[in-house]
Amino acid sequence: MSPGEAAVIMFGTFGVLIVLQIPVSFALGLACVPMMLLDDRLTPILLIGEMWKSYNSFILLAVPFFLLAANLMNVAGITERLVKLAQTSVGHLPGGLGHVNVMVSMLFAGISGSSTADAAGIGSLMIPAMKKQGYDSSFSVAITACSSVMGVIIPPSIMMVVWGGLMSVSIGGLFMAGILPGCLIALLMMATVLAYARRRNYPVYERTTLKEFLRALGSASLALVTPAIIIGGIVGGLFTPTEASVVAVVYSALLGGVIYRSLKLKDFSKVFYDSARFAAISLFCIGTASAFGWLLAYYRIPQALVDVIAGWGSGPMTTGFLIALAFLFVGMFIDAIPAIIVLGTVLMPLAVNVSMHPIHFAIIGIISLAFGLVTPPYGLCLLISCSLGEVKVVDVLKDVAIILVPMLVLLVIVIVFPEFVLFLPRWITPKFL
Repeated sequence: MSPGEAAVIMFGTFGVLIVLQIPVSFALGLACVPMMLLDDRLTPILLIGEMWKSYNSFILLAVPFFLLAANLMNVAGITERLVKLAQTSVGHLPGGLGHVNVMVSMLFAGISGSSTADAAGIGSLMIPAMKKQGYDSSFSVAITACSSVMGVIIPPSIMMVVWGGLMSVSIGGLFMAGILPGCLIALLMMATVLAYARRRNYPVYERTTLKEFLRALGSASLALVTPAIIIGGIVGGLFTPTEASVVAVVYSALLGGVIYRSLKLKDFSKVFYDSARFAAISLFCIGTASAFGWLLAYYRIPQALVDVIAGWGSGPMTTGFLIALAFLFVGMFIDAIPAIIVLGTVLMPLAVNVSMHPIHFAIIGIISLAFGLVTPPYGLCLLISCSLGEVKVVDVLKDVAIILVPMLVLLVIVIVFPEFVLFLPRWITPKFL
């Protein structure tokens, strides 16, 4: 069977299953079955074996632990302290609560590593507050959803952990590469909020005193230490990303349960259950996507794609835009983790063929997939925010499209200027390269 024939059967079956609204994780596994039946060399045992291999990974243990740390932070009321700090820092700007929303998302992203936890935790606080202050419901929901995607760009990022673990790319290098794009997107989104505020006359908080700022900073200081512990520990070689995720859980539990005393013993059972449920969904996706990806490699589909595009004479920049478009399209329909495994596996040889740095390729993919968190029909962060804001998805799409423009600008900058993402890893952690 040729690579083209195999690709048509596999992606065709997967597409039909998605149209029938079969969950992506199951659709990926079921799309492998026709190949098992058509090829005498393949058996269902191979499918199960490839799934097991993907689960038997030390680095992927970081996924449930980072999710648990994020949930502990949310339940412990850490988000409220971050909101207060952001309010005293940027609340006096036009459209104050919009700026607070973006800044809190940036701060929480450096703690949780999860955009969905960001959207749920911050959205439950900020959306009602913004609506009460006179902000449009559509804008309140849109800025919450769009700013939450910083959770997968600013380290520590669960998506970066998965990418690094599956594609043998330095996670420490990915963490360092995500810092500048994450900070720039926050600034660009705040500029967008400023434009909205002046056009719609949104309210402004009074400028806070230095004493109030210092009090808010002191209240949130222990929470702000979390990213320093995680990223500093990995970069400094004190522990691996998986060990860092465990440290984050222990620190979050001590912070909420012992120091702040806002995390009660009865809260742990619900937090453990929610974290395990979300982790199970993500890890099952990894298993079926890994089997799907193995079959793609078995039939040499990625190499066939490289041969076709190489004939076009594409350079690194053109290839970067093609990679971004592919991830943008796929991210609209399926979750980021299976998209990384399936599409990343297909496109990685293409990036290697044009001598694109693995970290540069990863950041292009991660930022592109971040769009999928707020674009229908998948748009998980958008769905969460709309649910919290009690509005229909169709009513916020215009504002979402406008607020996503800064992310699109960022993506173009990352593709055109590779050094923008490679500068910090090369300067601070050249050993990871």
